Amino acid sequence: MSNIIILVGSIRKNGNTTLLVKSFSDGAAKKNNVEIISVADYNVNPCIGCNSCFNREGNKCFQNDDMVQIYERLRNADIVVIASPVYFYGISAQLKAIVDRLHTPMRNTFHIKKLGLLLVGAAELTNLFDPILMQYKMVLDFFKLESIGTVLVRGVKDIGDIENNSALKEAYELGASI
Repeated sequence: MSNIIILVGSIRKNGNTTLLVKSFSDGAAKKNNVEIISVADYNVNPCIGCNSCFNREGNKCFQNDDMVQIYERLRNADIVVIASPVYFYGISAQLKAIVDRLHTPMRNTFHIKKLGLLLVGAAELTNLFDPILMQYKMVLDFFKLESIGTVLVRGVKDIGDIENNSALKEAYELGASI
């Protein structure tokens, strides 16, 4: 049994990304502990690259925001899944702020061994996800993480567009495979 944290980058509480996450979570929860962290519930400032966390006691960031709560929850994770709508060929700004704030020595106290990726995009472009997939691969390589897999959904724009999409079954099966 693994502890899985899903970082959801959508501000829409009941949007397509959330529905995809629910399918994945339903499958994964059969044999794992699953916790969903939605950016909509947290106020996280962007990293300013000052590196003060490298010298501060406990490697704490000087910014007093909700990232402290996310660090605490990530400490027990074995698997992290990044789930986001695609905005201009990248993950949401709110999720990117969280990812960037993981540039801290504190991450060395985490036990994360695996990473997954769930993406929802409105466009039908064949290369829609390429920039995010490149970053995903680089993170896997840098941290020597294993990929649990990806679910990439194109042509999903308005709330509910993902309903009846085969990606929901694909996400469920990916979750159940863990």
